[in-house]
Amino acid sequence: MNSKLHIYNTLKRKKELFVPLNPPNVGLYVCGPTVYGEPHLGHARSAITYDVLFRYLMYSEYKVRYVRNITDVGHLESNADEGEDKIAKKARLDQLEPMEVVQFYTNFYHDKMRELNNLPPSIEPQASGHIIEQQAMVQKIFDNGFAYEKNGSVYFDVEKYNKTFKYGKLSGRIVEDLQSSSRDLEGQDEKKNAFDFALWKKAEPEHIMRWPSEWSDGFPGWHLECSVMSTKYLGEKFDIHGGGMDLLFPHHECEIAQSTAANGEESVQYWMHNNMITIDGQKMGKSLGNFITLDELFNGNHKRLEKAYSPMTIRFFILQAHYRSTLDFSNDALQASEKGLNRLFAAITTLNKLKTSDKSSLDIQALKQKCFDALDDDLNTPIVFAHLFDGVKFINSVASGTESITASDLAGLKQLYQDFIFDIAGLKDESDNLSGNENKLDEVMDILLNTRLEAKKNKDFITSDKIRDQLIEAGIIIKDTKDGFEWELK
Repeated sequence: MNSKLHIYNTLKRKKELFVPLNPPNVGLYVCGPTVYGEPHLGHARSAITYDVLFRYLMYSEYKVRYVRNITDVGHLESNADEGEDKIAKKARLDQLEPMEVVQFYTNFYHDKMRELNNLPPSIEPQASGHIIEQQAMVQKIFDNGFAYEKNGSVYFDVEKYNKTFKYGKLSGRIVEDLQSSSRDLEGQDEKKNAFDFALWKKAEPEHIMRWPSEWSDGFPGWHLECSVMSTKYLGEKFDIHGGGMDLLFPHHECEIAQSTAANGEESVQYWMHNNMITIDGQKMGKSLGNFITLDELFNGNHKRLEKAYSPMTIRFFILQAHYRSTLDFSNDALQASEKGLNRLFAAITTLNKLKTSDKSSLDIQALKQKCFDALDDDLNTPIVFAHLFDGVKFINSVASGTESITASDLAGLKQLYQDFIFDIAGLKDESDNLSGNENKLDEVMDILLNTRLEAKKNKDFITSDKIRDQLIEAGIIIKDTKDGFEWELK
């Protein structure tokens, strides 16, 4: 079966400003973190979403180049090109060099991504390492008539651009509306219009991070780095650009304008935006002060947490919601994810112990196709897991003797769970990290509870009740389910 995503076809690429070597079949660019603080749950959602896309494209035998940037310069405290550089501010407060801040939090981010089992990108460029390329794009936009210089800063002329192209096509913003809403700001800024954005900013005397240019000693605007680095490594026409929904405007809208102004056409074929994580219906984020760091989730050290949650519980929690829907944080949701994940891995353990028969009562190929169809339908991971849990019911039924499976179908079912759970969803069995005694407990519980299931099937209720009662006395809670059983320590 050809499981390739039908929408991602090889594109012809124009060789103009930047010419990447050996262009891939699929170019994927994702906006990475601004590294001035600890990674939080919102970072995890974005990284996991595009990690699954990366894994699925590679599984589908595409040659993928996944570029995820590191923002280490130019991201000011305000989207209106005002305020202090976020990295520089952190460096000043901590009395460090800006690049010390960058290195520390980049390392921290990588550590957490590894714990979440995210694959590293093919290329991870830093904005500060591409100053020359950013200056070259500013000059090209300037030469094409869509930028102007004022007091050593260079701004993108949105109004002029909109006369030739369409500004706001991604976000639905209309320039006339922007003019109306920003009219009261006229005369208070060196920009022609308040909605114009910086391509290059002249550095104030106290600004730490600066580079020489023909306009001034300064630094690039935040939006510019992604236009430059994406086209440098993927070509002036590439396939997929991803990032958080909060970046859609103004960041991605400005990217479209910059790339079009420089090259005469848009660079991105498909835009993907993962939605927000919310707490009590409010967006989680650093600016609101309501975020939970990944370290706090993993060690349980936060006032909103009832306990610690493992990295795979967090990954599973995120993948149970469609990436374009909001995902509301709660302890109940995390605990439900933890139980669901345990049930999934318990079924995989059971799967590896099933006895075969001369007939099967499950269409393995149909189950596999349903999973592929869900992924091809805008990466619908919740539906994939719904189908896989249908398979869990069948696995437990085979274990209890009410269903049967042939040797060839058993091999196919094992491969199906390997493909979708481990290779594509990127989950891993964290019991591999447990002590030998804990692994032995899992094995003993499987033996006892399957023995109990067999006793119930044979109507030997004395034995089944005795096993249940003795386990409860030992501090183990048993719950019978329609799919078999669940257990946990008190």
